[in-house]
Amino acid sequence: MHSAVRRRLVCLPAVLLGVAFLATAPRAYAQAAAETATPLSVAEQEEFLLKAKIVRTHGVSKGITGTVRATLSDGRVTHDASIQTIDEFKQKFEGTQGTEFNFRDSWRYNVAAYRLDRLLDLGMTPPSVERIFESKKGAYTWWIDDVQMDEGARLKKKINAPDATRWNQQMWHVRIFDQLIYNVDRNLGNLLIDNTWNIWMIDHSRAFRLLNTLKSEGNLSLIDRKVLDRLKALDRPTLVTTMKDYLTPPEIDALLARRDLIVAHFERVSNSVFDWQRPTRPGR
Repeated sequence: MHSAVRRRLVCLPAVLLGVAFLATAPRAYAQAAAETATPLSVAEQEEFLLKAKIVRTHGVSKGITGTVRATLSDGRVTHDASIQTIDEFKQKFEGTQGTEFNFRDSWRYNVAAYRLDRLLDLGMTPPSVERIFESKKGAYTWWIDDVQMDEGARLKKKINAPDATRWNQQMWHVRIFDQLIYNVDRNLGNLLIDNTWNIWMIDHSRAFRLLNTLKSEGNLSLIDRKVLDRLKALDRPTLVTTMKDYLTPPEIDALLARRDLIVAHFERVSNSVFDWQRPTRPGR
């Protein structure tokens, strides 16, 4: 989906964690920044992705999902997007984590992940919308500005976040989100860190598996009170409406089953709920 993922190079260890992007130098992100003094709201970013004209495209040299980076313009704003049209299904897939049955790798899950992020009010997943590219349906995803590094680079360089508490609070919710969507492909390259140390989750094309269990309950630490309330409030009618064309009924059933397990975990574990003082992000 986006050019900051090193797909399948390395998986996050449980103590750290949490459509295909490619590792790109920070300078490239700066060049792709929106040419406007006032950040677009999330709704405006969605509208831009849906309607702005493609000025040029840039090929992606790594990854296996055929991701394209495109520069878009509506005459007022110029900004980049990643475009992914992959939509594969295999009854049996042999991957680095073993054999997976009913394997799916789809651009649709990028849109679904973004919409679920909005339902939970996390603000950690960039806007992603459905749009045609070269006669194929695909996900157009907002390019994250001012990325200083990904999690892989941070660990390699042994750089600590300036505010450890805020960093941990973000990472706790990365983990929760990945358990909720049963993300089988989170790795160090698809957690982007911007210049204000916000964490952005990208590349969810291999998520939303048909499993009613959690991938790793041990990855659940603490949760924000409001996020927990929103988790509890998720219901089938809302998800059916929000995820139309992106998740199947069985995928929604599995999502709700995992939600129940997550809620039960935090209700069972004492002192696991806190009040998250989230910073205001550009456009939110």
